[in-house]
Amino acid sequence: MDNTPYDDVFRTLLTDCTELMIPVVNEIFHTKYTGKETICLLQNEHFIRMPDGSEQERITDSSFEIISEETAPIAQGQKKRYHIECQSTEDGTMIVRMFEYDTQLALENREFTSNILTVQFPDSAIVSLRHTKNTPEEMTVKVLTPGGRVSYTVPVLKVKRYTIHELFEKKLFFLIPFHIFAYE
Repeated sequence: MDNTPYDDVFRTLLTDCTELMIPVVNEIFHTKYTGKETICLLQNEHFIRMPDGSEQERITDSSFEIISEETAPIAQGQKKRYHIECQSTEDGTMIVRMFEYDTQLALENREFTSNILTVQFPDSAIVSLRHTKNTPEEMTVKVLTPGGRVSYTVPVLKVKRYTIHELFEKKLFFLIPFHIFAYE
């Protein structure tokens, strides 16, 4: 999948204005971060092994952890991992890519003890720059395993729904460059 200029803007904002992501995370996941937390950007390049044995590179728009001041010194389990993708157009494959990325992120941070593999998926979301009446509020991944069913939802934040006033009111400054989509 090729990068769009919007992916580049998203990544540049995340790198140069990292703290602006806190209100976006609060809006999407209904968290209550104060803005005093530390955001640690994580690796965005991942390699997925294909059935033929070759590897394909996947680049996520964002992979980061939020660490609260109150949890310092950092102890296991006191940081939260997030994965957010910026989607400019619907192509029907976004939830598949989210699962691929989430799986890769979970495997990269696996724990293996006493013959038990533990993987923890990040909290994931999609920032939708364009949406239609058919764009869902959330998407769901269901995994059927021999041990039972597991599912998780991926919320979809629809940028065009926000007025410029709401973006400022909610301190969603990170989304301002994408507000232009409201005028398409």
